[in-house]
Parts: sequence; structure tokens; C-alpha cells
Amino acid sequence: MVELPDKRTAFVDWYLAVVEEANLSDKRYGVKGMNVWTPYGFRARRNLDRILVREIEATGSEPVEFPTLIPATEFAKEKEHIQGFDAQVFWVTKGGLSELDVPLVLRPTSETAIYPVFALWVRSHRDLPLNVYQIVSTFRYETKTTRPFVRVREIHFFEEHTCQLDDDAATARVRSNLGAFRAIAGALGLPYLALRRPEWDKFAGAHYSIAFDAPVGGARTLQLGSVHHYRDNFAKPYGIVYEAPDGTQRHPHQTTFGLSERLLGAVVAVHGDAKGAVFPSSVAPYEVVIVPIPSPDEDGGTARLARTLAERLEHHGRRAFLDGGDERPGAKYYRWELRGVPLRLEVGRREAAAGAVTAVDRLGRKASLPIADLEDGVAARLADFDRALTERAGAAFRASFLPAATLAELAGSDQVRSLGWCGEEACGHAIEQAIDGALLGTPEDPVPWLPGSPPACIACGSTSPVRWAFAAQPM
Repeated sequence: MVELPDKRTAFVDWYLAVVEEANLSDKRYGVKGMNVWTPYGFRARRNLDRILVREIEATGSEPVEFPTLIPATEFAKEKEHIQGFDAQVFWVTKGGLSELDVPLVLRPTSETAIYPVFALWVRSHRDLPLNVYQIVSTFRYETKTTRPFVRVREIHFFEEHTCQLDDDAATARVRSNLGAFRAIAGALGLPYLALRRPEWDKFAGAHYSIAFDAPVGGARTLQLGSVHHYRDNFAKPYGIVYEAPDGTQRHPHQTTFGLSERLLGAVVAVHGDAKGAVFPSSVAPYEVVIVPIPSPDEDGGTARLARTLAERLEHHGRRAFLDGGDERPGAKYYRWELRGVPLRLEVGRREAAAGAVTAVDRLGRKASLPIADLEDGVAARLADFDRALTERAGAAFRASFLPAATLAELAGSDQVRSLGWCGEEACGHAIEQAIDGALLGTPEDPVPWLPGSPPACIACGSTSPVRWAFAAQPM
């Protein structure tokens, strides 16, 4: 058995240990930051992708897939964009032994790959709105310390790209994306803040950016994803033009919505505990693990019953795993708790005689489930577990924030801070310097648990206009 570091006092060490011991990812590949998806981690990723596809297609978005390589000539068309990513890109300069006439970029994100094609697809107002998404690998030359799921060089990435008639339509698409993310986070039991980033921290080329942030330990937050409103900042350099009903030529307004494997990192970071990972049933590699407890003098009846139960659950659409190995039951309990399986079913002679199994969820709560009604009983226990997990995460989320009234209070802070900010860049940078982190931004929607009006700007003392803002140390 492995003793994990303390999550509260050594969060990063705890996180790295959980990812490794739960066998979610293997970092021993020959390129730093390009990790191997293990079978267990891949199952979780696949379940996450299903949630993303379900929620984004419910808003009318359609799947596409664009090539990985971007010609440098296209990448350079949007100067703001290349300034934002130039230091992070991988370049391909040879094809075999020959130097390429035009160097190629491994996509860090796909605006510069997709928008030249959008210029061919969008001709008339009848072609709008155009809402498409893809789930692909993106590549960024991360120079900081890499961490599985959170900071990697090859990123499993979801991105939606859209063209809309005008600013109002693009704003409506942003609101639709915010709703889709609300549903995604709800399925994962993840509380978060939707924050409009300061001007100096928005996505390169964007009119504005909204990011989703979750506290993950101490004063740290993790950005879970983002939505960007571009106006026509990309449509102009890429020549995306449509004919309006009145015959005039206009540039569409564009938006993007980006998420990544960081969502899995957030599930580990937010829900995990002293025993290891904790998965909500929606994304868990296995929803149920069945552990037979054979008696020395039996004829194999316990194993047969356990196998029958596993087959019933699988037939009912559950992701079930029968752990029929020869380890002691206690060792199996420990392993599956470490790996975060939501529900464990214990099957022994006593359970067989009683016509019921012992169900233990990952929060340690026990119940007896009649074998005759196993499918309904498991569904009810999983639903109850997900509710309890979401409530636990919500309570920890609300306890993560601490108001700050002076810059001095930010120094050495061990919590995310809520504060008043006048919106001026100089005051924003003063806040960032004081907390040795980032001014995350202002809430896009009202935050119910914040008191009514924000206090004066923590940096300059201004009382009008002042908005709520949050400051933290991004993970």
C-alpha cells in the first residue's frame, strides 16, 4: 500500500502521486510532456469525450476534423495570434531529407488552420450560422514543469469554431457555450467560476475571453476551459466574407469554445481525497467493481454469482468490472478506492444466502442491495453517490474563497481571494504582484454566495465603478 502525500499541505505532490498510483497516465515516454494514455485513463477520457459531444451537439454544432499541420504563411496572417503563440509552437522544417519550401506548424490551436477553409465555405448569409467542432491533439512547447492532464505538450483538445451573422449573434453563441459548459461541469460534479479575463490576459486576437476556473488546493486555481468572442478580428485577415440579404459584403463575427484533458485533471484535483482518485459515475472508467469473497470450503458458487451479477449489469449498460484475481479482498478494496471507482459490490457466502450484496460507495457509505433488484439498486446508489459528491465539492468550493480588503492581505495567501477592482490595468497588475499570481477576472454572471455590492478597489480605493474580481495562483 502507498501512503499518499497530504492533499491540503502538499497538493501538487498529492496530485502527481494520485495520477501515477491510479494508473491514469504514464509520463515515461521519451518526449517530456507527451504522456501515454493508459487503458484506465483512456476509458475516462473516452467517457469525457462522450459528454462533450452530447452537450455541444445539443446546441447544433457539427463534427469536423482538420489537418494537424498549418503552413507558416497561414499562421502568420493574424499578427496578434502569432505573437500570442510563436514561442510555444513546434515547427516542421523538413520532409524526409528535403527542406520544406514553406515551414509547417504543429497546431497549437486551430484558428489559422480552419479559417482559410471557412473563407471557402462561407459565401452567403444562408451559410450562417456555421458551428463546427473537433476533438484532436494540439501541441504547445510548454517550457514550465509539466504535469499530467494539466500542463502537457500534446493536448487532447476539444474546440468549437463558429461564424455568426453579427455581434449580437456571436454574443448569443457565447451564451450558448456557457450553458453547454454548465451542463458539462454538472455532469462531472465540478463547481467553477465563469470569469471574464482582464484585457491583458485575453486570448490573442479576441474581443473578450471568458474562462472557467476552479479552486484545486490552497490559493491555486485550474482553468478548465474558455470561450472567446472574436468579432471580425480573424474574419478580416482570412478573407471570410458573406453576402448579406441586401447584397452588401460583410465579415461574420466569430467565436470559439475550448476544453481539454484538463477536465480530467480537475476531476482528480477537486474530488480526490486521502485515499486517491474519486470519479463521478459519468466519467468513471468503471462505474461498479464486483469483488467476490470466496470461502475456503465452497465449490465456486461465489465466483459464479459474481460473474452473473457482472453480466447483468453490463447487459443493463453499466460499466462493470469483475475483480476475480487471487488477492485478498482487502487489497482489492484498497486498489479500487485508490482508482476512484464509484461503487463496489461485495459478494460472499453470506450475501448469497441473504439474496443481497453489500454495496460500498467511494465515499465509504454502505448499503445492502437485493440481488433480485440489482440493476435498479445500483442505479439508485450511483445517483445518490453523484449527488453527495457534487455537494461535497460545492461545500469545499465555497470554503475556498476569502475576501480581501487590502493588498497586504494578499501576500502569502493560502486561499483564492475575492476583492473589489476598479477595472484599471495598473490596479490589476498591483493585485497580481501582491498575490504573486493572477487577477483571474470578473464574474460573467452574478455569484449568489457573494455579498451584494463589491467593496472599494483594493488597489486604489476607488468606489465607482467597482466590480467583484478574483485573484489566485493558477496551477
